Amino acid sequence: MISRREFLISAARMGPIAGTSILLSSALPGIFTHGTAAGAVGTATEDLIRTAPKARYWISTATTNADCKSCHKADSALAKNIHAGKPPIVQCLLCAQTCIIQPGQRGKCRARMNVRGELRSLVYGRPVSMHVDPIEKKPFYHFMPGADAFSLATAGCPLKCKFCQNWEISQSRPEDFSTAFIPPADIVRSAASRSSPIIAFTYNEPTVFMEYLSDIASIAREKKLRCVLVSCGFMNPEPLAEMCRILDAIKIDLKGYSPEFYRNVCGAELQPVLNTIRQIAKSRVHLEIVNLVVPTLNDSEKMLGGLINWILGEIGPDVPVHFTRFHPDYQLLNLPATPVATLERARNLAIQRGLRYVYVGNVPDHSGNHTYCPKCGKAVIKRSAFFVTEINMQEGRCRFCGQAIAGVWS
Repeated sequence: MISRREFLISAARMGPIAGTSILLSSALPGIFTHGTAAGAVGTATEDLIRTAPKARYWISTATTNADCKSCHKADSALAKNIHAGKPPIVQCLLCAQTCIIQPGQRGKCRARMNVRGELRSLVYGRPVSMHVDPIEKKPFYHFMPGADAFSLATAGCPLKCKFCQNWEISQSRPEDFSTAFIPPADIVRSAASRSSPIIAFTYNEPTVFMEYLSDIASIAREKKLRCVLVSCGFMNPEPLAEMCRILDAIKIDLKGYSPEFYRNVCGAELQPVLNTIRQIAKSRVHLEIVNLVVPTLNDSEKMLGGLINWILGEIGPDVPVHFTRFHPDYQLLNLPATPVATLERARNLAIQRGLRYVYVGNVPDHSGNHTYCPKCGKAVIKRSAFFVTEINMQEGRCRFCGQAIAGVWS
């Protein structure tokens, strides 16, 4: 494990390509980057609990008799404790981990805690990083190209990906950071004051701050701002349905097409992520999919081919798909960066099999960063790193041949 100092030096050298600039960028006026340096003290757990609101999407062993039918739909290990007179145990139903949580304990995400029989969100109003990014950094390539996104994250994630490139945020507890309480309205006000038309929930797994996210998005909608989610997709259908009602775009990291890969490398399961992608595709929400290609772990032709075939068969040819470059990080410092040739092979395979909008990511100035018309083949959007340099579209159509290009363009 590298030290924080080594991490910061390494990430600073790699810059935004590593997906870590949120921790390193000079804060804009009014935008902060929280962190706890070695030896510093974060926010006291008692302070987090004091301001932590009651969470949503959970059940408890304190459920009344009238609710027995609903509570027994959940995990039998919880249901058998119902009315047993024991201290209230809760089961979180937000993500697909469905953690059963003893009093005073937390779920796998570290962000939700059983406080005297109530599930509380320890990260509500406690962002650990805020920054303004180009929307292309998320990456969204077919959603308001060239727009700025006011981006924020809290601590916590239900997954344990060994290759996580934001691990200092995602694998931390809320009290590892020195934070101040920031109400949802202040987030929206900050975005609007910087002329950012988009608020992005990103960097960690935003599902863990569902309540905060929901309140921010509701206010943002009133102010005519768009909201987007960058997610691992490991969530349950009911909270996802709520997100689809309040969000405008969702990017899902489909980390590999193998249950074993998800279990061994991510500490999760594949099927809930596939279910999430299907559910989003059936909604009004704009969807993009990213696959971080990790050498030796998910870069085989079988794995890539299975992922491509599933997307094509279940979602269709028009969903934008990004094959992005892995950089050695967190627990996989022993692996090399993904060869560009591997990403090109994945992109070519996807195009050959029928996907229309396929990208190479984390490789600046590669021709695979551009958007091409599926009819005439000309570049309708050109990009350099995370920035749009040329747009050849009119009202969502190719300027050269008139072909409609799938996406949200205004």
